[in-house]
Amino acid sequence: MGSISKYPVGAGHRWEVRYRKPTGQQTRKRGFASKAAATAYLHQVETDKAAGTYVDPSRGRVTVTEWATLWLDGKANIATSTKSRYQSIIDTWITPTFGSTAVSSVRHIDVQAWVSGQDCSAASVVKNHRVLSQILELAVRDQRIPSNPARGVNLPRVKHAKRRYLTAAQVEELATAAEGWRPLVLLLAYTGLRWGEMAALQVADVDMLRRRLHVARAVTVVDGRFVWGEPKDHEQRWVPIPKSVAAELANHMAGKRRDDLVFKGERSGGPLRVKAARESWFDDAVVAAKCPDGLTPHELRHTAASLAISAGASVLAVQRMLGHAKASMTLDVYSDLFDDDLDSVATALDEIRRQAM
Repeated sequence: MGSISKYPVGAGHRWEVRYRKPTGQQTRKRGFASKAAATAYLHQVETDKAAGTYVDPSRGRVTVTEWATLWLDGKANIATSTKSRYQSIIDTWITPTFGSTAVSSVRHIDVQAWVSGQDCSAASVVKNHRVLSQILELAVRDQRIPSNPARGVNLPRVKHAKRRYLTAAQVEELATAAEGWRPLVLLLAYTGLRWGEMAALQVADVDMLRRRLHVARAVTVVDGRFVWGEPKDHEQRWVPIPKSVAAELANHMAGKRRDDLVFKGERSGGPLRVKAARESWFDDAVVAAKCPDGLTPHELRHTAASLAISAGASVLAVQRMLGHAKASMTLDVYSDLFDDDLDSVATALDEIRRQAM
């Protein structure tokens, strides 16, 4: 049990609390104006020690910037592009407000004010808050602060734009308008590959006998340079290719070596950058084919999901094709595409009821 004593300060006195940390180290806390305040503090310390929730105040003196660096260095399981995005959020949004603040000094009200004052989209605010919350959560797990002050903050509601899906006829129009890049458009629209997965695809990854693509790697651009790695969520997979698309892909690959990229950048001969593709041919093809304004290559991935579901593919099959970590993610992202399934359920229930009447 600790002890309480008073010590002189100027013409008066203050109270101090002496106690032992769980490690056995003797420590003290000074500056209490009354014995009652010192007693309450000591009682809380002993209660926390007994409950195993005691946090050494000195461990919370590390600044948010210092702790954010340690947090990011420990993210060994994320892609380089993701780490770069987190670093950008830390530099742009977290450090200017909390950088020199000790993690133990961050208050819930401070985080709420920070969230409310951000001049960016609701989706970006949510992402920025998530990073700060994860940084502070690590401080909780490392017993530097007793609780996460970023929890329970009121966040803006993110309004998701309605997804756009091309019909099979629109895909054909876009592929035709893309001219020499026709096989690429068809591949994205009928397999759902992410751009980075397509750009990393080698001839050896295409099994024409089974009409399958082996998605084993992805390439992204981080700080102006190519970074190679595994597909998102580490989901290596085999993706089916429709026979008609496989035929056009085979013609495109004729004469290429097994270690050649299936699609190469026009100038560099390296991986095809999405920005360069949009500027040189994709955006023009969208206009020529009279597709929805501003259609992006990523929307061809959504189109692939739509076409697969309309063809009768199950949620599990679409999940495997797209490389989602869980089927629940597929349902969350493309719930609007399963409305017909709800109609089928109602029809089946009607039949059950009819037979019971």
